[in-house]
Amino acid sequence: MKSVSFTPADNRRLSSLCGTLDENLRQIEVALSVSISRRGEHFSVNGEEERERLAISALERFYALTHGRELDIEEVQLGLVELTARGKSVESPEMPVLLTRKANLHGRTPRQAEYISKIQGHDISFGIGPAGTGKTYLAVAAAVDAIEREWVRRIVLVRPAVEAGERLGFLPGDMVQKVDPYLRPLYDALYDLMGFDRVGKLFESGAIEVAPLAYMRGRTLNHSFIILDEAQNTTPEQMKMFLTRMGFGSRAVITGDITQIDLAKGQKSGLNEAVAVLRKVPGISFTFFQSEDVVRHPLVQLIVNAYQSYEK
Repeated sequence: MKSVSFTPADNRRLSSLCGTLDENLRQIEVALSVSISRRGEHFSVNGEEERERLAISALERFYALTHGRELDIEEVQLGLVELTARGKSVESPEMPVLLTRKANLHGRTPRQAEYISKIQGHDISFGIGPAGTGKTYLAVAAAVDAIEREWVRRIVLVRPAVEAGERLGFLPGDMVQKVDPYLRPLYDALYDLMGFDRVGKLFESGAIEVAPLAYMRGRTLNHSFIILDEAQNTTPEQMKMFLTRMGFGSRAVITGDITQIDLAKGQKSGLNEAVAVLRKVPGISFTFFQSEDVVRHPLVQLIVNAYQSYEK
C-alpha cells in the first residue's frame, strides 16, 4: 500500500480532486485497477505495486491542476490515458503540432503521436484499431490542419452506407441528407475542431464535401484531403476504386476497425485485403491501435480487452 498527503489541507482543492461523490477517484480506481481510501487530506492506494505508483502519480498530477480552478472529468480521463501510456512506453515520440482551434490537441499515447506523424509524412495512411482510439478524430484534425495551412484546397468525407447490424429502411431527403447519419462522427469532429460557423461556411463554398462511396467512380480528387471512415465495411472492389481516386496534391486517410465488420456474412472486407496487398508499398503507412490507446471512459478499454480475450 502506498499513501500521499496534500498539506496544508485545502478543502476546495481536495473536493475538486475527488469530484462529485468521489467520481474522479472512481475513475482512477477503474482505470488503474486499484482501490483508494481517503481520510481528509490523506490518501491510501492499494493494488499491484506498479499500479499503486501510477495512482499516486495521478493523484499528485490532478491535485496540481486544481490550483485556482475546478478539475474537469474529461481532464481526468484523458490524463489517465496519458499516464498509463507513458508507464508502458520506453520513450515518448516527439509530439506533432496540429493547427486547429484546440490549442492543446496532440496525441495522447505514443501510438497516436506516431499516427499523426505518419499522416503528415505519407500521402496514404491507414489507421486500424478498436473503437475510441482516436482514429477518426485525429484524421479529421490532420485534415483541418492541412486546410488551415493551405496544403490542400478541400476536405472530402467518405463513408460506406452500411448499418451496424440493423436495417433503417428508406431515408428521406437528397443524397447528402441520406448519408448524413453515417457521417455524423466526422461532422462532430469538424465542429469541435473548427466551430459550427466556420464548418457551415466551408460546406457552402465546397471546401468541405460529402462524397458517398457509391458515387466516387470516375472522379479524380486533386489537392484534397480525403478521409474514408469505417473502411472495414467496404468491399475489395470499393476499396480499390477509392484508392485510385487520388489526384495531384492529395492525401488520403483510411480508418476502420476490423473487429466490427457489418458486411453481409461471407462478404470479404476491403480493409483486410488492403492491409495484405499494400503493406509493403512505399509511400503508404499503417498504424495499428491497441486497447491501451482508447481515449474514452476507462471502462471502454476494459470492454475492448474483455471482448478480445473472449474472441481468442
